[in-house]
Amino acid sequence: MSYIIYAIPFFFLLIALELLAEYVRKTDYYRTNDAINSLTAGVLSRMFGILKALVPFTLYVMLYENYALFSLGDNIWLGLVAFVLYDFCYYWNHRFGHEMSILWAAHVVHHSSEEYNLTTALRQTSGSFLSWIFYLPLAFLGVDPLLLLSVGSLNLIYQFWVHTRHIGRLGWLEWVFVTPSNHRAHHAQNQIYIDRNYGGVFIIWDRLFGSFQDELDEEPPIYGIRKALHSWNPIYANTHVYQQLIKDSWRTKAWSDKFKVWFGKTGWRPADMERDYPLGRVDLTRFEKFDIPLSTLRKVYGLIQHGLTTFIGLVFLLNITQLVVTQQILVIAWIVYASVSVGEILSVKRLGWWLEIVKYFFVLAVAITHPLPIWLSMTILAFALTSALMWPRLRKEHAHHANPEENEENIAITS
Repeated sequence: MSYIIYAIPFFFLLIALELLAEYVRKTDYYRTNDAINSLTAGVLSRMFGILKALVPFTLYVMLYENYALFSLGDNIWLGLVAFVLYDFCYYWNHRFGHEMSILWAAHVVHHSSEEYNLTTALRQTSGSFLSWIFYLPLAFLGVDPLLLLSVGSLNLIYQFWVHTRHIGRLGWLEWVFVTPSNHRAHHAQNQIYIDRNYGGVFIIWDRLFGSFQDELDEEPPIYGIRKALHSWNPIYANTHVYQQLIKDSWRTKAWSDKFKVWFGKTGWRPADMERDYPLGRVDLTRFEKFDIPLSTLRKVYGLIQHGLTTFIGLVFLLNITQLVVTQQILVIAWIVYASVSVGEILSVKRLGWWLEIVKYFFVLAVAITHPLPIWLSMTILAFALTSALMWPRLRKEHAHHANPEENEENIAITS
């Protein structure tokens, strides 16, 4: 079984504790817009995970039932062996996710934050379609499908806590386990840290296969990606590298390059693409984080909207077996829509204003026309009324920004 959904309350508890540490230590590791963007990506990842997991898992079960070389059973020691084997597979999945373009296109969203905190851990991809291949060897080794789900979820849960800057080096643990220190190095875009420290739970794989890099005091990590995202749109965050690969593959002249664009080393582009369509890169010598100044009202509104999206997502996951496929798809579509809407709100775009109105019109229509539990209807109504009370002042902010140069940079990067 998967333990992810049961861990979610503890994730938010730890985020709250990290925010308390932020306040006490007077650090600036959090920004509202970046944190909401990370959390939104996490919600979308859970939603799309439902749609894309069925076929790979069915294939795994088929291989396990027909071609398993061993019968490992289900005692605790074999569970620990499966846990270690899973992390070994994860290492190679993660490594290829950085070193092959088509896999990086899926994984890049996790690295796109220019902050590093516990919300970054939840900034997971929605577009990974090939990573499951790396775990198929476990079917041949006799790892039960349900055990695979269990150790996979535990592996992911472990990785949550290492996404913090409030914990320093941890002595001998640095030699065996993935820690906040060596994972901070993994998330850095400094040249010395690029493509290092791929382990999920155990750092020993990196030490064995030559991909380890210690965090250096003289080289503070600069977080983010070289081709900076410059957007709060979660769909763009999940698709921007795919978009670039499609363009390069279509435009380049050589047929071999059309293939190599996808399966070549990450960052490689055909010579004609580099010449005719050069890409801007981050200058780390004068690095500035992408930010759009927000009023306190807009920050609070964004948090409320993310709260609604997360709430509906959790209710959906807990009751998914009671919904038919059409209902599941509609709920997922609404969550995607709501995620884009809050991104536009954080970008101070007028489009966000209209998206919000349509969003709540649809929510209230469903609440009125469908027999929902009273607690669910009242919760949705509370979100709607609270949001509506904030709309007049938000509308004034949009009117203030309504000019020919309205967020020109943001319009350019999402076009």
